[in-house]
Amino acid sequence: MFIDIHAHAYRKPVPFVVQFCSAEQLIERYDELGIEKGVLLPIVSPEIYIPQANEDILDMAEKYPDRFIPYCNVDPRALTNSAEAPLDRILSYYKERGCKGIGEVMINLPLMDPLVQNLFRHAERVGLPIVFDGSDQIRGDFGLYDDPGLPQLEHTLQRYPNLIIFGHGPVFWSEIGRLETPGERSFIFRLGGGQVGRLPQGPIKEEGVVPKLFRRYPNLYGDLADYTACNALARDPEYGPKFLEEFQDRLFFGTDICFPTMPVPLIDLLTDWRDTHKISEAVFNKIARENAIKLFGLN
Repeated sequence: MFIDIHAHAYRKPVPFVVQFCSAEQLIERYDELGIEKGVLLPIVSPEIYIPQANEDILDMAEKYPDRFIPYCNVDPRALTNSAEAPLDRILSYYKERGCKGIGEVMINLPLMDPLVQNLFRHAERVGLPIVFDGSDQIRGDFGLYDDPGLPQLEHTLQRYPNLIIFGHGPVFWSEIGRLETPGERSFIFRLGGGQVGRLPQGPIKEEGVVPKLFRRYPNLYGDLADYTACNALARDPEYGPKFLEEFQDRLFFGTDICFPTMPVPLIDLLTDWRDTHKISEAVFNKIARENAIKLFGLN
């Protein structure tokens, strides 16, 4: 059985972009995939999705306490739209109500923007881990912007050594190996509709910054949700298992399920590597569920 570090659900259907699961649809999908429970991440930034209330997440988690773990989220512009906003008041409030982390932060500002740094500063103060999605552009996208090589993430890890920060999404996982071109680390919206872009493919000839950041900063954790993490691992069947082995204590299985029929190839990849002895049973179990049990203090 798996514990999902990253999932989404809406209390009621939303009319645009992605038809997210209801709580009941997500549970049905979990039962099909062998997932015992998962983290529900509220979406509050309006760049692409319809924002939802933290209370919706709490309602679903309270209705199905054996299946869902609630996170809270707060737009860094909240309260005063300034770098002095007392965001710890909001975060402490939701922590007291059972929220175990913050995210998914998706506002389209630079990671080192003072508003964003204020959120990270208060997350460290309150003691909640944080997960964000990234972007390689400002405007016309969602997610925190960082440059090739992820210098803004590195400086954030340096500033907040007691804050657990989850790397997630294409801008992060594309840099498991050295980039051939800066543009291969994400997708952009096509002006006529849809998206265009590519992710790195093929064997990893030289390590990128992601494994180096993992070695350098113990507060960096890995959210393996969505297919971009699976792509980063599967693109090199020799390097991928070694990466899982080296960072086994800070990697977490995830799905990023956004609609009821969304495939989750990571399950087959991890299971195959376990069964073919590319990773040990111990490594598989840590990534599949034990790291989440430890992080959240689950029984």
